[in-house]
Amino acid sequence: MKPFSIKISIVILLCVCFSNCKSQTEESLIRNPAVAGKFYPADSLKLRNALKYFFMDAVPGGNSIPLAIITPHAGYLYSGQIAADAFNQTKNFDYDIIVILGTNHTTAGFNKISVYPKGGFRTPLGIAHIDQEITEQLIKNDPDCVSDIGPHESEHSVEVEIPFIQYLFPKVKIVPVIIGTDDPDLCIKFGKALAGILKDKKALIVASSDLSHYPKYEDAVSTDKSTLNVIKSMNTLDIRQELYKKLNSGIPSLVTCACGEGPILTVVTAVKELGGNNVSIISYANSGITLLGDKERVVGYSAIAFYKTDQNIKIADKFIENISDHPGKDLDSLDKVSLLKLARRSIEQYLASETLPLPRNLSPGMNFNRGAFVTIKKQGELRGCVGSMSESLPLYAVVGRMALQAAFNDNRFHPLEPYELSQVKFEISVLTPMIKINSIDDIVLGRDGVLLKKGNKQAVFLPQVATEQKWNMDQFLTQLCYKAGLNANDWKTATLYTFRAEVFSEEDFQ
Repeated sequence: MKPFSIKISIVILLCVCFSNCKSQTEESLIRNPAVAGKFYPADSLKLRNALKYFFMDAVPGGNSIPLAIITPHAGYLYSGQIAADAFNQTKNFDYDIIVILGTNHTTAGFNKISVYPKGGFRTPLGIAHIDQEITEQLIKNDPDCVSDIGPHESEHSVEVEIPFIQYLFPKVKIVPVIIGTDDPDLCIKFGKALAGILKDKKALIVASSDLSHYPKYEDAVSTDKSTLNVIKSMNTLDIRQELYKKLNSGIPSLVTCACGEGPILTVVTAVKELGGNNVSIISYANSGITLLGDKERVVGYSAIAFYKTDQNIKIADKFIENISDHPGKDLDSLDKVSLLKLARRSIEQYLASETLPLPRNLSPGMNFNRGAFVTIKKQGELRGCVGSMSESLPLYAVVGRMALQAAFNDNRFHPLEPYELSQVKFEISVLTPMIKINSIDDIVLGRDGVLLKKGNKQAVFLPQVATEQKWNMDQFLTQLCYKAGLNANDWKTATLYTFRAEVFSEEDFQ
């Protein structure tokens, strides 16, 4: 080989090596998802379906352009709808850059601000690319900002916001930030630096924060109302003092009033520096009112938007009040239709997206604690039936949960398949309290449901079962014993309870 040819080959080889190294370096800074399949669906189709459902139900946006939003970062089963309420305020506007302010759950002792420097964040929807120009300016302008990617590696508070951004703004670049501490001096200083960099850009700031952790339902509502009211003041000192006061007020099991205090203080500062002067509480919920929630241990969520406008924007404070409506016993036709829709929608949405709808705007009757059964029929034949006799949950929650159980966990049938949804009908039986009886003469077939208990075995038939099966009393009680795993005549020595049911089905409203 001639010397000249050797030189050309070396140059080409060096270029290839440099290109490969650059490509590998950039690829190494593409953060892979840490909580896909845990906090939100790992399957891209199911994730898109989840977002479609959330935005379909989201609180409508207004005409003012949000400068910033506060949105929760829990699992989508619990807080996804509230997050969509927040992002839905932004969907009709153009943004050049979206800054995501996360909080530090994973890196003990980290008390600075971690700016992910370049590359991107991968989710099942693809890669959200980072605006390197902005990240470099942040690191240059604020000495508290570092390019340490360690705090980002397993942190969820930024990651869970990104699919919402990708769904609405697939081409917008992001700036992922982890605020390591809620130190007000650090947050205020960073908020000002951030505003200085964003002032001439069409930017959206997303502060990722949940509210109270883990009081009982009533304490969560009270605490979160106080937190939301003080955030509306846009005064960082007042916010800080109110959160401290509530946290130290003796509320049982309350461990924080805002899991994202640093992002909240930062976003309030930045918004004020950018001329923002208006706050709207878009929506509120807590895990206790979700279909799978536990009211004994609650996490609060809210969607909040900040604007620069002279208008007094108040979109949906009513959602805060709705959850504390006094329950009532009576169900009207609209309630029954709503409960049937909730049963079907819960199964439909779970099959398509591994998420569930958030029940909202509930009537008093749907909030009353009652037992209920959900029955699924296919071409007139039983396809699943599961219920709860307990009166420990609101009716809407019982219906949602029992619909899921009837569809997927009735061991007499295989789990419901998506194609079957169009072939099945739903029936709901809302129960009265149970009454212990001393004689079978107290049972009226077709009117009364019966619960049989003997030892550690029990079984129940709804009132309509005897009529549907054309059973007489002996057949009814014998079959009830068989269902409980007992002998035919064991009802004679068993304890019996009766109840009645208000029964309604989709066929009643066609």
